[in-house]
Amino acid sequence: MDSSLDVWTLCSPLLSLWINRFYIYLGFAFGISLWICFQIAIKKQLFIFKAKNSQDKSVPKATQDLMPNGFISLQKKPIFVSGVKIFYGSQTGTAKGFAAILARAVTSLDLPVEVINLKEYDPDDHLIEEVTSKSVCAFLVATYTDGRPPESAEWFCRWLEEAASDFRFGKTYLKGMRYSVFGLGNSAYPSHFNRVGKSVDKWLWMLGARRVLARGEGDCDVVRSKHGSIEADFAAWKAKFISRLQVLREGEDQSCGGRCKKGKCDSKPRGSQEPEPGSHLPDGSRPRDAKEEEPCESSSEGELGPDDRRSLGSVVDVEDLGKIMNRTKTAKREKDHQEEKTRLLRSTGQSGKGERRAMITPALRDALTKQGYQLIGSHSGVKLCRWTKSMLRGRGGCYKHTFYGIESHRCMETTPSLACANKCVFCWRHHTNPVGTEWRWKMDQPEMILKEAVENHQNMIKQFKGVPGVKAARFEEGMRVKHCALSLVGEPIMYPQINRFLQLLHHRGISSFLVTNAQFPEEIRNLKPVTQLYVSVDASTKDSLKKIDRPLFKDFWQRFLDSLKALAAKRQRTVYRLTLVKSWNVDELQAYAELVSLGRPDFIEVKGVTYCGESSASSLTMANVPWHEEVVRFVCELVDLIPDYEIACEHEHSNCLLIAHKRFKIDGEWWTWIDYNRFQELVQEYEDSGGSKTFCAEDYVSRTPPWALFGASERGFDPKDTRHQRKSRSKNVTGC
Repeated sequence: MDSSLDVWTLCSPLLSLWINRFYIYLGFAFGISLWICFQIAIKKQLFIFKAKNSQDKSVPKATQDLMPNGFISLQKKPIFVSGVKIFYGSQTGTAKGFAAILARAVTSLDLPVEVINLKEYDPDDHLIEEVTSKSVCAFLVATYTDGRPPESAEWFCRWLEEAASDFRFGKTYLKGMRYSVFGLGNSAYPSHFNRVGKSVDKWLWMLGARRVLARGEGDCDVVRSKHGSIEADFAAWKAKFISRLQVLREGEDQSCGGRCKKGKCDSKPRGSQEPEPGSHLPDGSRPRDAKEEEPCESSSEGELGPDDRRSLGSVVDVEDLGKIMNRTKTAKREKDHQEEKTRLLRSTGQSGKGERRAMITPALRDALTKQGYQLIGSHSGVKLCRWTKSMLRGRGGCYKHTFYGIESHRCMETTPSLACANKCVFCWRHHTNPVGTEWRWKMDQPEMILKEAVENHQNMIKQFKGVPGVKAARFEEGMRVKHCALSLVGEPIMYPQINRFLQLLHHRGISSFLVTNAQFPEEIRNLKPVTQLYVSVDASTKDSLKKIDRPLFKDFWQRFLDSLKALAAKRQRTVYRLTLVKSWNVDELQAYAELVSLGRPDFIEVKGVTYCGESSASSLTMANVPWHEEVVRFVCELVDLIPDYEIACEHEHSNCLLIAHKRFKIDGEWWTWIDYNRFQELVQEYEDSGGSKTFCAEDYVSRTPPWALFGASERGFDPKDTRHQRKSRSKNVTGC
């Protein structure tokens, strides 16, 4: 046999494979594709099977039977209510019992529920969490003796009240939070029936929270109770709450559009702009925008006056119309006459009996009380600073602690004069305090003012006993006032007995920090020694000062310059306080440097303006608030123009820096802190010598700790404390 034929026979299959290689490759590719598709199908079926098993536990069988092929849709159902939090404040245990009953009712809806004792709840840390939690909050709070909250809810109510009137929180702080309130009270005490429940309801609303159900009111007086007992009142409210909860859970949350019967509706159309019924907003504040308006309850008959109650369902006869019009005209004439009389009395500064009138009018008293002031006599006040509260809880002190060693939890913020000669655009109180260029009111004695100021301050500190986070040692220290900041509001130096008041402070071993607006040069010259004297230098030119401080004096600029000259003659510690307002006074560096050479202060505090909220009295907006980096840049540029000064300290949290004269830098170390014991010794020697034995700022200095210095990693925060960042959705504007 031919050998070539054998070779051809052997190669023929291989040749055939080579010729048809394309089909072979195609077959391989098709097989691999089938294998991949098979694997994907298996994994998909396994995933669906696992999803079905996991959801079978939570979905009722009846629901599964309705689903095609017994499978659950993988599309995630939106969650409108993630759970319910029930807060209670109870004195006798009734509210606590109601909270347990409500919790059982909520549990029956298969919703997570948490019952919280307000005594153990810190609103400063946790209340903001309810804005995004999708939970519904129920507040069951009792009204105790004299209309006060029970002890367990005292701190929560105080915090809520202050937050509602504090511009730092704003009218949308709790926007997104959903809540309802049930109050427990006794109508046998009509003057404060359910006062706490009404107040909590109002404060939450003022902070932007949304009421999902009208406030319920339980009455212990079975005769007057709407349903026969407080238990029945609660049961009726609970039924409405559970029904409302079911609606919210399904996402059905439309208002009725105002088409329901009067007095029965728990909601209001979103276009409504009516303010909260029965709510009295602090002066200067305004209702929220219509888009933010939340359901409001109708006024009950018990909240109306006799004339209003009579007019609800009555018709006026035509023949009675003339009598009504006559009464209206008479009342108007009497009102106009009284207003004219009041205007004339104000212009003369006299009361109806020929005496000087009180500075604090009833309207002013009401406005300042709502802002947290404790008013003293006829022209003084005291208020607890937020830094006092912060340091009591070990969360850091104010910039004066960083710069000068003040113990913030032992500092009393007060003023012997609520009146002021300026109407600054950044006034915290939106000009609710009076104004004047001279003392024209009746005057209280300094002994009485100081005594009541200390007592009121101590009473406010006492209210922090048992508050979550308050340190026992600092609470005890806080009861002993060591420092007094005469910078609360107004112009303390206007008070005719200011020197006597300062003397009384020093006799008690209390340091004095007095702030003046540089409009009273003669009073500055006559001022006795103070621990530290501040002058507010809000602008460096006549035009910008007029625009920012809006002074009442016609010769305000000359008074301003004379005040700085008077400051230069003082031997004790002096400070310029610069408040930077972006687009208003941050470009006047050279002019500021000239003012520094005029007054030669020991220290210069430079602080970014604090935005105080919208007000018809000020055109200031958030755009005028400088960032901390901008303040640092301004200070660095200013220091280059004043060679005798350097940057010493920084308090980032207050957006504030301290420039100090180089004579306070001893052997390369800053000595900006104050030896308070030494100051008391020196001022006592001054008093004993009849003023002949004087002393200067360098006589009572103390070394500044490293953490307080500019450039330190702590940025002015005392490492002994723990930094606490408030949770907020809005931009944080630091300030004190």
